[in-house]
Amino acid sequence: MRHGNAHRKLGVTASHRKAMFANMSVALIENEQITTTLAKAKDLRSIAESLITLGKKGGLANRRRAMSILHDETSVRKLFDGLAERYKARQGGYTRVIKAGFRYGDAAAMAVIELVDRDPEAKGAKQRALLEKKKAAEAAEADKKA
Repeated sequence: MRHGNAHRKLGVTASHRKAMFANMSVALIENEQITTTLAKAKDLRSIAESLITLGKKGGLANRRRAMSILHDETSVRKLFDGLAERYKARQGGYTRVIKAGFRYGDAAAMAVIELVDRDPEAKGAKQRALLEKKKAAEAAEADKKA
């Protein structure tokens, strides 16, 4: 019988899998596009779609449920404020999985998972903001020395 075999085990423990998908969900919400293995992308799809549905429903209880899964306040804020508004009219199908060839090291099937109607500027925005902040601090330091 196949009872309780809905998802892939991916060769890791249940706690590792839970943490991994939480981290991947945060990255997907933050960047709106990530590259991972095909199996992980297919499993992440259901988690991300349910999180966006929570965001669309709104409310404090759903915000707390999302926070218990994601453990990242900025991602929860973006989920409930930005993405919920974007997908308000859409009845599901918020993510897209695109096959992306095979990884060089172990020939694992790779895929890109992205949000439908994504913002291209969102990818790497956090890193760009940190870089700009660092450059501004260095410029202020140089002005202070001069």
